[in-house]
Amino acid sequence: MTDRTALVAAARDTIAKGSQSFAAASRLFAPAMRERAWLLYSWCRAADDMTDGQELGHGATIDSSSTAVQGRLEALTWAAFDGDEAVPLPFAALRQVVRETAMPRGFIADHLAGFALDAADWRPRDQDDLLRYCYHVAGSVGCMMAVVMGVSPNDEETLDRACDLGLAFQLANIARDIVPDALVGRCYLPSHWLALHGLREDALADPANRLAVAAMAGRLVSLARPYRRSARVGAARLPFRARLAVLSADGIYGAIGKQVAELGGQAWDQRVRVSGAGKLGHVCLAVIRGLRRPADVSRAGLWTRPGQS
Repeated sequence: MTDRTALVAAARDTIAKGSQSFAAASRLFAPAMRERAWLLYSWCRAADDMTDGQELGHGATIDSSSTAVQGRLEALTWAAFDGDEAVPLPFAALRQVVRETAMPRGFIADHLAGFALDAADWRPRDQDDLLRYCYHVAGSVGCMMAVVMGVSPNDEETLDRACDLGLAFQLANIARDIVPDALVGRCYLPSHWLALHGLREDALADPANRLAVAAMAGRLVSLARPYRRSARVGAARLPFRARLAVLSADGIYGAIGKQVAELGGQAWDQRVRVSGAGKLGHVCLAVIRGLRRPADVSRAGLWTRPGQS
């Protein structure tokens, strides 16, 4: 069995290469919490890469054997969750997190369901479908991260707020990646939205359609805003360093969405990123926000994860 030190070292390397934004935010956690966040990220990254046929989030391809890949992903995940048999490092990392926290099985199952949707080449029909997908691929991770940060698995209201931040992150990701996704045969825009603009998904990468694509990207960014505001209420309940990490990540992903919306049709000329100086600015802003009590924003009208009222 791989010892914890080796797992943490491998996970640290994975997040450094796979997500500069999450890596930057994770530095604000207390050491033990930071390591658990890295371990959880390691499994999430590996699962995503397996599903998309990519490496550290790059070079995605649609694999004709996706059903077999999904089966292997689920088998390795549950072997890690339930037993002691040897598994690849990212799955051993998940096992370590599960053993150090009260991580509910349901959140892991919900996250796997998101990969199953991608493996099945699924498409959303409407906004509710879109938000349900965002829950599976990112909101469930928000819930798991909340548990890593010490939130009780029974604290449903705070977990809903954590889920909200995951939804907001994923909406920003989808907006940023509309054209790159289209180039590899993926589309996460609801078919109803496409119909309103008279577009088929195979036309999304055509530069002639950039204004329509930009309008839908702007709609995604606008949709994310109330979920970001809701998430700040939950962040205020976290330990101070965890609160800073969450608020910093919120600021960075909010800035990504804002840039996509402001660039309009030019948003896909190159990948939208936040500079190192920009990330530092969002950390400083997070300190200010973290010292203030956020507005008590209601969740009324927001999409709510399955099984909750």
